[in-house]
Amino acid sequence: MPIRWRILSIALLNSAVVAVLALLIWNGAKVLGSAWDDVRAVRESDKILALLESENSRLHNLIHRYINRPSPELFAEILLLREAVLGTLTTRAATDPMLSGSVEELERVTSKFLDGFGELRTVQATITRTYEEQVLAPTRDMAGLYSVIEGATGHRDALIWPALGKSREAFTALLVAANAYYLSVAASAEEDARRNIDTIDKTVPVMADLAENDLQRLALQRLQLRNAALREGLRKLSEQIANRTELLRNTIDASQAEAIGAIDDLSVKMRQREQKAQATFDRTLSDISRRVLSIAVIFLGVILSAGVIIALSIRLPLQQIMTAMRAIASGDLDREVQGTKTKDEVGAMARAVEVFRENAIAKQKTEEELRTAKERAEGALLELNTAQQNLIDAERLAALGGLVAGVAHEVNNPIGISLTVASSFARRAEIFDQELRTEPLRRSKLDEFVKASRDAGQQLVANLHRAGELIQSFKQVAVDRSHAERRQFSLAEATDQIVASLRPVLKKSAIQLSVDVPEGLLIDGYPGSYGQILTNLFLNAANHAFADGRSGTIAITARPRGSDDVEIIFADNGAGMTPDVQRQAFDPFFTTRRNEGGTGLGLHIVYNLVTQQLGGRMMLESRLGQGTTFRIIMPRVARGTPSIPDTVADGTQQWPNRTMSST
Repeated sequence: MPIRWRILSIALLNSAVVAVLALLIWNGAKVLGSAWDDVRAVRESDKILALLESENSRLHNLIHRYINRPSPELFAEILLLREAVLGTLTTRAATDPMLSGSVEELERVTSKFLDGFGELRTVQATITRTYEEQVLAPTRDMAGLYSVIEGATGHRDALIWPALGKSREAFTALLVAANAYYLSVAASAEEDARRNIDTIDKTVPVMADLAENDLQRLALQRLQLRNAALREGLRKLSEQIANRTELLRNTIDASQAEAIGAIDDLSVKMRQREQKAQATFDRTLSDISRRVLSIAVIFLGVILSAGVIIALSIRLPLQQIMTAMRAIASGDLDREVQGTKTKDEVGAMARAVEVFRENAIAKQKTEEELRTAKERAEGALLELNTAQQNLIDAERLAALGGLVAGVAHEVNNPIGISLTVASSFARRAEIFDQELRTEPLRRSKLDEFVKASRDAGQQLVANLHRAGELIQSFKQVAVDRSHAERRQFSLAEATDQIVASLRPVLKKSAIQLSVDVPEGLLIDGYPGSYGQILTNLFLNAANHAFADGRSGTIAITARPRGSDDVEIIFADNGAGMTPDVQRQAFDPFFTTRRNEGGTGLGLHIVYNLVTQQLGGRMMLESRLGQGTTFRIIMPRVARGTPSIPDTVADGTQQWPNRTMSST
């Protein structure tokens, strides 16, 4: 069986396991979802019951507070909470699937509770009216009558005064006790009020016997009547308060207790249902886990067994192939590869290894042939490198030799003039000496000799100074060329010295040279390499840009570029280059004047000096018939070494890997 079918069989077996497990999990998930829905519904119902219980308890407390101290704010709060309780019953409890069957009972109990509050409020209004009309009104009249009696008594020594004082004290205590009874419903307060009423009844006949005038007697009669009315009012108030207490206990408190009991019963049922749903959930989860684990263990054993068999059917042939490959890698090409006749992928791999072994045998033979050819090619390359280095050295010496010949011719002129002036001055001195010996010395003769001597001396100094400058410039250029030492030099001074060494070439051509290099540009580098660069660029322009005596202009300018670099531009308005020539301008041995003796190494040497020894960059811009511009950007501190830039340690030539040019 092919390997892909073996692997596919394992994948199919795994898919079957996944499908069975997914089916079990899906079936269990449905049961778990149903149980969890029951748990969630019970918890929601518990929240509603807790809310109802909390609202009922709060309403009960507000009613008791209202009974003890009625106020519009408490009544308004009771009405709002009453609507909230009824709203919870009609909106949430009625739509809850767990509570919908018990909503009628809860509504009945709650309605009874709220109706009892209505009756209680009516009784409370009656109590308040009785207290104001039958308790407070008689006491106000009695207070006025006591004032009348006191006013009718003429002096404090009257016989009525002790009984009047005692009756007045009983009246004051009566007022305090009646108010206390109305506010706190205390039995002791009611008893005090009745006892003080009795005291007033006892003192009125005594005061009537001791009355001194008719006004006192009339006031005492009315006082006795109002005291009797007060007694009756206090009795009614006591009955009504007892009725309110009974109503509060039997209607309000009992209804509230009944509602709490109904809610507690529902809570117990909810707990039982929640426990049942949780047990179903746990049992289902346990069954699913047990089934999944059992099936997973069975299928895992089957998969492992099949996997081991399939792995062995693949691993053993692969080990044979690996053994054969190790033998081939170690050079043992005589061992044959096993399993090349099988029809599966391993057989294809074995046949491929066999082909590799055959190729290795052929490669071994080819390598032996190539090794021999390589030795011959390396010898030829060494000879080519030697010839190339000789050509580069010859090019450098040829440029220096041309400078030597030009400078020698340039120095010959001031020295020749100096020699002629010196010879003429010597002959004039001999003539003057002879004239001194033969003729008397005249002042005119002496003045003429002095003037001639001064002119000769000035000409000698000027020409010898000119020759000395030329020799010094050439000496410095020659030293820089012959010794590739690193030093700090002024770019303007080095440029002037190099231009001075090029003057002989300029005199033979119609080329105008302009130099614009500012003072103060100091370079820490190799002045010899800089001189070689300018010389090669100048000679390249003279030979190619201004060939056949063509006139033109060469401009050399330098400018600082940032704080670390210097930009040097060498531009001419000569013949220019075609795009093809630009692409190969810096390549070694490329020249357009090979039939005239050109070597093609001038710009190659310039490029290597700029990019490798000075650590700079070089760009070429040219258009045919519009001239050529070489732009050199080099650091103020050279990053190269004084070694020959176009050779490497193994003696092979290092050519530039790209041409920096522009079309």
